[in-house]
Amino acid sequence: MVKKAAEDAYTPSARRLERERFKRARARRATAVAACSTLITAAVLFLAVVSSPGWQRTRETFLSGHYAREALPKVLDGLWLNLRLLVVCGAAVLVLGLLIAVARTLRGPVFFPLRALATAYTDFFRGLPLVICLLMVVFGVPALRLQGVTTDPVLLGGTALVLTYSAYVAEVFRAGIESVHPSQRAAARSLGLSARQTLRHVILPQAVRRVVPPLLNDLVSLQKDTGLVSIAGAVDAVYAAQILSSKSFNYTPYVVAGLIFVALTIPMTRFTDWITARTDRRRAQGGIV
Repeated sequence: MVKKAAEDAYTPSARRLERERFKRARARRATAVAACSTLITAAVLFLAVVSSPGWQRTRETFLSGHYAREALPKVLDGLWLNLRLLVVCGAAVLVLGLLIAVARTLRGPVFFPLRALATAYTDFFRGLPLVICLLMVVFGVPALRLQGVTTDPVLLGGTALVLTYSAYVAEVFRAGIESVHPSQRAAARSLGLSARQTLRHVILPQAVRRVVPPLLNDLVSLQKDTGLVSIAGAVDAVYAAQILSSKSFNYTPYVVAGLIFVALTIPMTRFTDWITARTDRRRAQGGIV
């Protein structure tokens, strides 16, 4: 039996082995060409920058090692506020955006006022620039002198972020809900599920899975825009860099803050790309309804 199994073992043909060797050689050649072209392009760009007339002054103003070491600890302290805003505002945006999307997809004439309010909300805050929304909330709310309403710039800035991004996320969720085929809803109702049960157990699970990649893209944008709370006077990474730059008239702290935001954004972006690719593969294989 063992001898027969050994005889029946698959042995690739010479043509297949030759084809695989050719593919490996072509892959190595493509990798080498890509590496060489990248190195040449980087070298040309580097030489173009360092040979420019103002390079020495630019390096001292934007790329000073002394000011970078001085700014890094304080910028990192301010970054903690940005991370807290990302977590809290991100959770609030997801919840509020989902509620607005559900309100826009409710059926029946009795829900028309709710649909109209949800539509007006998304239209207004998607059209209003985030900077203007921040200024209106941060400076307008304290001007009302309402009892019990906070004047903390961090809370007001976070509220402006939630108001703006909830409108964008609501449209993402609504697109996911409307992408679910009507037969799914009809099948659920035919099994005796109520409209609320159908939405909760059938429609929303499918819709949320489909819109995970664009939701992650919105969270990446939110992570960057948390730096705008510095407009309100909150000492985050951007405002800490601004304070240091105003003392020394050197803009290296801004570069340090920008590089830190980039270092945070790139992993989230790559994770979003991985989720998107995995979703596409599963959809192509029929794994997602």
